[in-house]
Amino acid sequence: MTRPLLSRIAETLYWIGRYVERADDTARLLDVSVHRMLDEPDTSSSLYAVLGLTAAPASPQAMIRRLAYDLDEPCSIASSVRSARDSARGVREVLSSEVWECLNVTWHHLSKLETLPPHAYLAFVRERAALFFGLADATMSRDDCWRFIVLGRSLERVDMTTRLLAVHLASDWRLLLQASGADESFTRTHGARDGSVLEFLLLDRLFPRSVVYSLLTAEKCLRALAPDTARAGVADSAQAAIGRVRAGLEYSDLDELSDRLPELLGTLQEACAAAGEAITKRFFQRREAMAWVGA
Repeated sequence: MTRPLLSRIAETLYWIGRYVERADDTARLLDVSVHRMLDEPDTSSSLYAVLGLTAAPASPQAMIRRLAYDLDEPCSIASSVRSARDSARGVREVLSSEVWECLNVTWHHLSKLETLPPHAYLAFVRERAALFFGLADATMSRDDCWRFIVLGRSLERVDMTTRLLAVHLASDWRLLLQASGADESFTRTHGARDGSVLEFLLLDRLFPRSVVYSLLTAEKCLRALAPDTARAGVADSAQAAIGRVRAGLEYSDLDELSDRLPELLGTLQEACAAAGEAITKRFFQRREAMAWVGA
């Protein structure tokens, strides 16, 4: 039996997962939005709404500077990568050397790439995020250290996907799929049927970036982190919050999915917030949960 993680280490690993996922999601969203802004300047407002920010820059260049490179902007890619790397430096003893080196190299290369076209910078971030999670899966034992990283990634993924759907990106489903990293997988599954996009992003059990898949993954992590021996009910409030919203989502009427979207998204965001608070209270022993500034 492995020893329980110290609260500080558990919290750090959880937020490393969230930081790297946020950098990845922001890179995907920014990449497709920059191209769209050339034809529709108002796209910047949708992008800022997704990230919970106001006062959108007047130009694509200013938007890229703030969301990609600005270390003073907590939601920027550079800030997220720096936070992940600095956090990992403090818990190197529980990470594999490959995972640590991935984050360290990513951070040191990031500033050198600012002179390249934005697409190259954003592609690098996406590739390094995929490498980080791939190395975590390939080189770390399936213990509590790994589970807290995956738990953070899963909740961040649900949060970002619900934000994307809430803003709806000017009703452009193709842009929404691209920003979610789901374009190719969706096309192989459903072809060009736009009416299935909501079903795919919310309910698909096989696509790893869907809301249901991420919620199921978070539940599995929580069950392993805090096994429940009760014969009735669910004692863990985080698992209960996620399980309730996941069950309600899975049993939704597909024909009513679009009409119920605002209600579903509101419920999902509330459940994620409640789960985050419950995780903090149970595992991290903090008075208040950490949160994204501006989110």
